[in-house]
Amino acid sequence: MKKKKISKPDLRVTVGGLRLQNPIIVASGTFGSSDEYANFVDLDRLGAVITKSITLNARAGNKSPRICETASGMLNAIGLENKGVEYFLKTNIPFFKKYTTKLIVSIAGSTVHEYERLAHLLNRERRVDALEVNISCPNVKKGGIAFVRDVHQSRSIVEQVKKEFARPVFVKISPEARDVEKLVHEVMKAGCDGISLINTIKGMAVDSKTRRPQLGNITGGLSGPAIKPIAIRYLYEIKQRFNIPVIAGGGIMNANDALEFLIVGADAVSLGTANFVNPQVSMEVIEELTKYLKEEKIKSVRDIIGTLTV
Repeated sequence: MKKKKISKPDLRVTVGGLRLQNPIIVASGTFGSSDEYANFVDLDRLGAVITKSITLNARAGNKSPRICETASGMLNAIGLENKGVEYFLKTNIPFFKKYTTKLIVSIAGSTVHEYERLAHLLNRERRVDALEVNISCPNVKKGGIAFVRDVHQSRSIVEQVKKEFARPVFVKISPEARDVEKLVHEVMKAGCDGISLINTIKGMAVDSKTRRPQLGNITGGLSGPAIKPIAIRYLYEIKQRFNIPVIAGGGIMNANDALEFLIVGADAVSLGTANFVNPQVSMEVIEELTKYLKEEKIKSVRDIIGTLTV
């Protein structure tokens, strides 16, 4: 008996209570804060946009150089440069009001109070559909990795954010945590709606001619295809132990990469470094994913999530 032809596969997914038209999300720090990719991407076709991390007050970021290419990836040490939450609300939010795609705002801070205040201010803006709590940036002197390595402080941050923000809250998790599984357990107890896994991995590169670091910050966050196997491993381990929604990413460059993460159990996937290589990659991945589902006679993308056989 022949399988029925699937004319239009269903790409809809739900992640931590957030309903998306498809599982393709653009990652924080790789897609700007508003219109930077508007000439390359139809924002209304994306599952969601995660903004560049926003802080309570403006930050200048780290000294240059801030980015360098590595084998199968890149190092970055931007240092959370941004103009602060008030500027974001006044300047960037009006841009997103022209679109219907889900908006996840990434927030970062140096103290628990700063996260709490950010959540309070962003909760007032209904266009913000969810928050991503960045507690794992490797390129700042205060907060960042210090938070992700302190499970008690991480839990406190999430508890305060959840008190102030009424919509879904995701926590950005990094392998730089001393115990990733313990950290996930603690932020779950704090009430998070899901996690983003993984953030960049701290690395370093040296210029052999000058004998100096290639980054002004000396170290930076490694991203790109080089970290994909590590990201998949963490996703597998977390999904084996916890029943928690996951936005997974790390080196996704095409639809096949995205499928690997979905099969292992990701509820949605985030494209990061790939946006720098090919600004239209998110559109291509959506098309390729649709084509795959049609060819495999799969009605819904949800039918492949978590179908890994071991």
